[in-house]
Amino acid sequence: MKKVILSLAMVAVATVAFAQKKVVSSAEKNFKKGDLELAISEIDAALENPETKDDPNTPLLKARILTKKFGQDSSNVASTVEIGRSALDQFNKAMEMSGNDKESKIGKEVYKEEIPDLPENFKPYSIRTLKNAAFEKAIKTYENDDMEMAYEFFNLMSDIDPTDTTSSFNAGYIANDLGKYEDAKKQFKKLIEIKDYNKLSAYYLLIQILSAEDKNPEEAYKYVTRARADYPDDKTLSEFEVQLLLQMNKMDEAMASVKEALAADPNNAGLLLRYGYLLEQSGDMAGALAEYKKSVVADPNFFEGNYYTGAIFLDQAREILAKINDLSDEEWEKNAPTMTKQAEGLYAEAVPYFEKGLSLKPENVEIMEILFNVHTRLKNTAEAEKYNKMLVAKLGADWMEK
Repeated sequence: MKKVILSLAMVAVATVAFAQKKVVSSAEKNFKKGDLELAISEIDAALENPETKDDPNTPLLKARILTKKFGQDSSNVASTVEIGRSALDQFNKAMEMSGNDKESKIGKEVYKEEIPDLPENFKPYSIRTLKNAAFEKAIKTYENDDMEMAYEFFNLMSDIDPTDTTSSFNAGYIANDLGKYEDAKKQFKKLIEIKDYNKLSAYYLLIQILSAEDKNPEEAYKYVTRARADYPDDKTLSEFEVQLLLQMNKMDEAMASVKEALAADPNNAGLLLRYGYLLEQSGDMAGALAEYKKSVVADPNFFEGNYYTGAIFLDQAREILAKINDLSDEEWEKNAPTMTKQAEGLYAEAVPYFEKGLSLKPENVEIMEILFNVHTRLKNTAEAEKYNKMLVAKLGADWMEK
């Protein structure tokens, strides 16, 4: 009797196991027929059952079903990304259950190559299929100016294949434009660790985020130092180094760095401007003015060079006028006319630099105000009125009172 009961129990177990395998088989048939919702329902049941949940073929089949569903979803919205990520999770689960061995039977199925233009029934719906579908969606959403979704699909591609530097860079670049700075940093830092990859642009963008957005010049400087070791001849990195040393108030190091950089690149407008700034901070106004002027000679359309040069002339003129106010009556009679003429000459020298600056940034009301005040000081009535009209148009008739 015991043998009969045992035999019946074994039959029952075999029947249950067979039934569950039939569910998996049915899910695969419905997957191939295109009835994906029913296939998902069936494979989910199999993933819950002790008889089939530990078989790596079960999550592999779910991954393939979801990959097919992902590719067919033309809405390309957040829920589409969720389907793709669920498929990736199932592929990863199947691999984990197979010891992450790409040469195993499961591994070969997961990473099976997809040949272009294969008929539907011959597509492998592997992780390669998932990546290709994500790429198509990334390009389509990018071309439709849907940057949020383009980022999500490039980011999905990057997670599917961490060695794909193009998808990682695209994800980081778009994330940066969208203000997703933590996501952008993650991508750029990953790229920097990849051997033999041209990571210069990744360095540039990462350093800019750390410096400008995170306000962390110390961390940015670490990456500049590392980048310069990788790309010792890059001129932009030299500029970054000087800029960051200035932000950290390391003037001596900045001075040494800018001189070294200018020795290799003497006509670099940005470096000349920073050298001028360092001289200005040290009190050498004449030296600063000379370097600012050089920056404009190197690049006549360099806004900052024009602005800083004009500003030095204004400061020098104001300094002379301040000295006039401190003169005694006797000194004033003797020296004021000459000193006033000297100050007005400096005002006049500032004009072309600010005019050039305004031509480069026509909406800059600060420069309009400077030019109005300078021409008013020089009694250039027509020029002053020209800038007054500009300011009225921008700020209103009462702009002087604001």
